Amino acid sequence: MKPIYDVKDVMKILCVGETYAYKVIKTLNKELEESGYLTVRGRVNAKYFNERYMFDNVDSKEVV
Repeated sequence: MKPIYDVKDVMKILCVGETYAYKVIKTLNKELEESGYLTVRGRVNAKYFNERYMFDNVDSKEVV
């Protein structure tokens, strides 16, 4: 599993366009920053992404 997803990964997993994928990343990173975590612009922590979208039972290697 990749530790960090980029916009292309989010687009593929959620079947959305680039603009919406960036919006998702920005929202999740804002939540992480408010919790005191450091983030990278345009990337999102894969574990947090999977938890928020309830993909904890899915092997993301199959998706990405």
